[in-house]
Amino acid sequence: MPGQRKALGRGLSALLGTPDLESDRLRDIDIDRIVPDPNQPRKSFDKIGLEELAASIRTHGVVQPIVIRPLQDGVFQIVAGERRWRATQLAGLERLPAVVRDTHEHHALELALVENLQREDLNAIDQARAYQRLLSEFSLTQERLASRVGKSRASVANMLRLLKLPEEVQKWLQEGVINAGHAKALLSLPDADAILESAREIIKGSYSVRQAEALVSKPKREPESSARGEHPAEDPNVRAAIRALERALGTKVAIRQPGGKGNGKIEIHFHSQGELNRLYNGLIETRF
Repeated sequence: MPGQRKALGRGLSALLGTPDLESDRLRDIDIDRIVPDPNQPRKSFDKIGLEELAASIRTHGVVQPIVIRPLQDGVFQIVAGERRWRATQLAGLERLPAVVRDTHEHHALELALVENLQREDLNAIDQARAYQRLLSEFSLTQERLASRVGKSRASVANMLRLLKLPEEVQKWLQEGVINAGHAKALLSLPDADAILESAREIIKGSYSVRQAEALVSKPKREPESSARGEHPAEDPNVRAAIRALERALGTKVAIRQPGGKGNGKIEIHFHSQGELNRLYNGLIETRF
């Protein structure tokens, strides 16, 4: 066991960029003496993922120790590894391996931010917020931040743009209701109202990212109708029909009624041969 723990310590030091740890810095700590960091950058923990990790811990133990720092009265605060700490509690263990590190709160926050950003399961909004904190609280440029977390500057910049989304849309992204591809498509819209409206349509219609991109790239209906000397669809029943058709087909639909008369036409837009084939097959299958 001592040899195994020493190897684990070296692995963690490589991850966090710390020097090799002495064996007496790696200990088994009572779980009830460990508290989470209130400034932890990760704000959401997937329940199913935690249960799976807890099951693995019951079988194999905690493979990688967490990193903690001493507070007062024998209490320790988590610097890195809150997810492992939570899963260990679910697994019913009373102690877990931890590297005890004397570090200032400010430095502990930086380590926690970088450690979380190096993990694949952090959602896009938590990543963006962690990037923003590193920029604002540690006076990093985007170039230095990208180097620190092993990403390209463009990747960091694109992630930060997600924080421009309305709060409700950020919450949907955080909860996995929409994904980062949907979110990036929504960012091309001009204002918060347009983003919210399109996000709701994407969710209701279970749009793919490609369908979302087609949705947000649609021109405004009213200017196009006016340019052709036609009346925009003011009738709420017509507007509802247009929205229903667009959700069903995943593309722009226009209902033309020149002069406001009862007769008219329905236009279904497509942007590629592949999309035309998709629409054709879909309409044939529904036996219009």
